[in-house]
Amino acid sequence: MRAFKENMTGYAFISPFIIGFLAFTLIPIVVSLYFSFTNYNLFAPPKWIGLDNYKKMFTADPRYWQSLKVTLIYVFAGVPLRLAFALLIAMMLNTASKAVGLYRTLFYLPSLIGGSVAVAIMWRNVFGDLGVVNILLDLIGLPVVRWFGDPTAALWMLIFLSVWQFGSSMLIFLAGLKSIPRSYYEAASVDGANGFQQFLKITLPMLSPVILFNTVMQTIAAFMTFVPAFIISKGTGGPLDGTLLYSLYLFIQGFEFFNMGYASAMAWIMLIIVGILTVIIFTTSKLWVHYESEGGK
Repeated sequence: MRAFKENMTGYAFISPFIIGFLAFTLIPIVVSLYFSFTNYNLFAPPKWIGLDNYKKMFTADPRYWQSLKVTLIYVFAGVPLRLAFALLIAMMLNTASKAVGLYRTLFYLPSLIGGSVAVAIMWRNVFGDLGVVNILLDLIGLPVVRWFGDPTAALWMLIFLSVWQFGSSMLIFLAGLKSIPRSYYEAASVDGANGFQQFLKITLPMLSPVILFNTVMQTIAAFMTFVPAFIISKGTGGPLDGTLLYSLYLFIQGFEFFNMGYASAMAWIMLIIVGILTVIIFTTSKLWVHYESEGGK
């Protein structure tokens, strides 16, 4: 009886998490899977249609393929640039300067507010025809860019915004850099290795598990990007669907066209795509991730 009471006390303490997980995660996942096989418009009971949503997605919806194309470009261009920039800043901040704490805070601020509507509106103004970016381009003699008239330029504007929000990756890289023993660099210096050689032979191998973690997390986050594309394109994905990210098109189908069944099918396909990419990253990591406990690559 006493053991039962102790168990019930434990269950009582974790019940908020269990209830929240069931109500806001597990049950919605199962329901969305069911909806993906139905014709559901939020105003009438769902009607079972089998695989029709998936057939339409792959064979009769060119905007779906455009959204997938735009998202893959956004992910494969934005994530490496973001991680490279984050690593560069982390290495610059990996010093014993008294002001380094202030610098870390300032560099992290964009990530704290980066997903907000206000920042997306600011970014839209910065890249406007008379915005700061075009003014600077004109001052240095380069042609101005119509960021909202060219689909490619508009997508790169979103990519630049994602790169600017590098703070979380930077802090993780910084923690990884702090864990690398200084004795390794001292020994390499004695052997005559320059800074670039030390970076290739010590920093990158020792930091590779952190790079793996950041790559996976930032890839997943990039696929879920919604607010910047919605605000900057005013919810249309324009110009010419150049900023029609997958999550934005999913939102349009579900909450503008009320094709909730179709949107649910899109969500499940995105889950599969992200899962496949994550498996590929982890599988290929055996070739480039170094774990110190293994004594080598």
